[in-house]
Amino acid sequence: MNKIRLLIVDDSVLFRSQIQLALKDCPDIEIVGAASNGKIACDKMTHGDIDVCTLDIEMPEMDGIQTLKEMKNRGVKTKAIMFSSQSKAGAEKTFEAMKCGAYDFCPKPMPDDSKLSPADKIRDALLPKILALFGRKESTSTVSQTVTPTIVRPAHKSNLLWESFRPEVLVIASSTGGPNALFDFFSQLKEPVPFPILVAQHMPPVFTTSLAERIGSACGKVSREAVHGEIAKPNQVYVAPGNFHMKLIGDKNAPMISLDQGPQRNFVRPCADFLFESAAKIYTRNTFGIVFTGMGRDGADGCAVIKALNGAVMIQNEGSCVVFGMPGAVYESGNYDYQGTPVDLANKTLVTAKVKRAGNVA
Repeated sequence: MNKIRLLIVDDSVLFRSQIQLALKDCPDIEIVGAASNGKIACDKMTHGDIDVCTLDIEMPEMDGIQTLKEMKNRGVKTKAIMFSSQSKAGAEKTFEAMKCGAYDFCPKPMPDDSKLSPADKIRDALLPKILALFGRKESTSTVSQTVTPTIVRPAHKSNLLWESFRPEVLVIASSTGGPNALFDFFSQLKEPVPFPILVAQHMPPVFTTSLAERIGSACGKVSREAVHGEIAKPNQVYVAPGNFHMKLIGDKNAPMISLDQGPQRNFVRPCADFLFESAAKIYTRNTFGIVFTGMGRDGADGCAVIKALNGAVMIQNEGSCVVFGMPGAVYESGNYDYQGTPVDLANKTLVTAKVKRAGNVA
C-alpha cells in the first residue's frame, strides 16, 4: 500500500516543524520535503511524485494563490490544502485560493483554553482531510488502510412526484469542497425563489461570514450569517455561523432561526442533521434538502426524516464531489430523489420551484 506523499509549503520554520510533528507518526503519510515559498514548491512538485501539499497563503516571492496558478500552468496534479489565518482577510484569500484549485483549507491554530498543543490541533484538523481526499480512513494501528474501491452504483428510482412537489423551505448541507459547490449552485440560482434557503457548511467562525457574502454575490439574493431569533424569509439565504448549530422553530407562518452551541453531533458544529430535522418537523412533505460534497455522514439522518415525511432530497453526484462521504451516506441509505452536479441541482431546484427561465433542462 503506497503512502500519501506530502510536501509542506510554508515560509515559517516553526510552522513547518509543527506540521511535521503533527503528521510524523501517521502510517498513511510520508513527508517528502518542505519548501519556504511557492517557487521552490512548484519546482519540487514538477519534478517529484507528490500527492498533496499543505500550502500557506502568505509567503514571499510566490504566495499561495500565485502558487496554485503556477501549478495549473505547469500541469501539476498535486492536491493542495490551504493554511489560513483566522481573520477576515485570511478568509477572503482562502476562498480565492479554493477558486484557483485548492481542495480544502485548515485554519492556523490559535491560542485558547484547550490543553492541546499546536501540533495536536493541526493533526486533528488536517489528517482527516488528507485521508479523505485519497479515500482512506484514519488508522488506529500501524497498518495503513486500503483505498476504498470504486463502487458501481446502480440506477436509483424515486417515488417522488416532482410535478406535485411544492417546496416551502430549502435546507443545504456541505463540507469538504463545499464552498466551490455552493458557489456553482448559487451562481445558477439568480431568479427569485418562493422559500427561504438555509445552509449548514462545516467551517470555522469568520469564514462563514465571508461565505455568506460570496453566496450573495453569486446569486444576487440577500445572504448573510443567520441571527438567533430572526424570521426566515423567502428568497433569502441564511448561513449557519461557525461553531453554532442552526435549527428552525415555530411554524410555517413565522419560521424562526434558533442558534445554539450544544454538543457536537457527527463530530461537527454546525450539524446539518439538526437543521434538516427541524425543518422537516415544520414543513413536513414540503421540505427540500440538498447534500453537497463533504467527508463524514452529516445530513444522512436528516434526509431520512425528510423522506419519511414525503419531502424531497437531492445529492451531489460522486463524480463532481471532492469527497463523496456525506452525499454517499445518503446514497447508500436510498433517501434521495435526484443526483447531479451543483449546476444540475440548481436547474432542478428552479424547475421544482416553478421558476421560468431560458435553458432549464433539469
